Amino acid sequence: MIEIVSESRCVSCNLCVSVCPTNVFDRTESGVPVIARQSDCQTCFMCELYCPADALYVAPDPEHNDHVTEQALEESGLLGGYREKVGWGPGRKPVASHEYLYQLATKAIP
Repeated sequence: MIEIVSESRCVSCNLCVSVCPTNVFDRTESGVPVIARQSDCQTCFMCELYCPADALYVAPDPEHNDHVTEQALEESGLLGGYREKVGWGPGRKPVASHEYLYQLATKAIP
């Protein structure tokens, strides 16, 4: 479930508003979107994936999520973590280029 929109990182592109399939975010006059309907979040990670500034955090397990703070997420490197893992963004290695995928693809099926 979407937990954080970092006001300090957000570049006001509103891509999260555009890509969210359940209309969780609202645009604001300041340009930084707000989480308006958190309970509608389906934990699809689309907002986090498309955020060019790594300003969002989607908790992967909404059933067992403890309250998180932006500072704790920043310190642990989890803001935009999903986007990093799939290799989106400058200087990141695409998932398809990871060695383990090559090993998986070349593994013989018994």
